[in-house]
Amino acid sequence: MSFTTREARGIIRKAVGRVPEGEEIRHLNIMPMMDMMTILLVAFISQAAASATSMVAGTVVLPSSVAEQPMPEAASTLVITKTAIVVEGEEIVAVRNGDVDASQKEGGADGRKIPRLSSFLGNLRREHDAALQKDGKPVPPIPELMIIADRSTPYGLLLSVMFSAKQKEAGYKRFRLIVQKNQLVGPGA
Repeated sequence: MSFTTREARGIIRKAVGRVPEGEEIRHLNIMPMMDMMTILLVAFISQAAASATSMVAGTVVLPSSVAEQPMPEAASTLVITKTAIVVEGEEIVAVRNGDVDASQKEGGADGRKIPRLSSFLGNLRREHDAALQKDGKPVPPIPELMIIADRSTPYGLLLSVMFSAKQKEAGYKRFRLIVQKNQLVGPGA
């Protein structure tokens, strides 16, 4: 069956005439949708930060220990990977061949202080202290830094990190080196 253009237009006009016309949309309220998208955006950003920290910490092979102590709530977390020093999920300084580049150290290759790390840790500690005070929680008198490092991390790099964190501008006085709890196997276990 073949229709001419005129006949096709007539059929369309009749079909349109039979369909009841709905209410015309004059205003679209998108505020609830924007609120929902803002909430989702915040949730995705916080999840990305948490997964980035766990992903970085997952690449570190921890040394073993049989001792166990509870983790402090107010301690900051620093991870030393084979490629970077990461504080609270943010990469601070690159690591190459088991050490920080000499240009990133005060005093060059022989120096121990990493100024960028010291200033970042100082700012982070002040933010943590302010958040604790705002929540009405006591600020710890001796700030703690949890250091997660691979068992193959050179001692010199670990020493530079602790030296930088102990500087006046950073202010950390107590360190916890995180190790993997060793499972005892055999008689008496």
